[in-house]
Amino acid sequence: MLLSGGNPQIPKGYGDGPVQAYIAAMPGWKSAIGRRIDDIVTATVPGVKKAVKWNSPLYGVEGDGWFLGLHCFNAYVKVSFFRGARLVPPPPGPSKQADVRYLDIREDGFDEAEFADWVRQASRLPGEKM
Repeated sequence: MLLSGGNPQIPKGYGDGPVQAYIAAMPGWKSAIGRRIDDIVTATVPGVKKAVKWNSPLYGVEGDGWFLGLHCFNAYVKVSFFRGARLVPPPPGPSKQADVRYLDIREDGFDEAEFADWVRQASRLPGEKM
């Protein structure tokens, strides 16, 4: 089931299973983007912890909180870097929260090398406790 805005409704859960269920439920081209995001994060951060909370996949480091989340909208997939203002260079999307930066990924894709670099940097910063 999709919520308004095109975001999948997935029960809260920890581990890879709920994240894969979310990715499978992402509508249309967004599912392939979700798979690429998950593949890049998993390859870049060995032992990354995963969960779905508030109908959004989260990625973190055990004992250090969450560094990244994603959410589906009708026209794009929004990636939230919870300490994004500290990344060099910071992701382009500003936030009302001082530390958070966003990357909106549309159907034409994204710079995977730059994304992997942001993931690497973000995973080394203190995460968000949620």
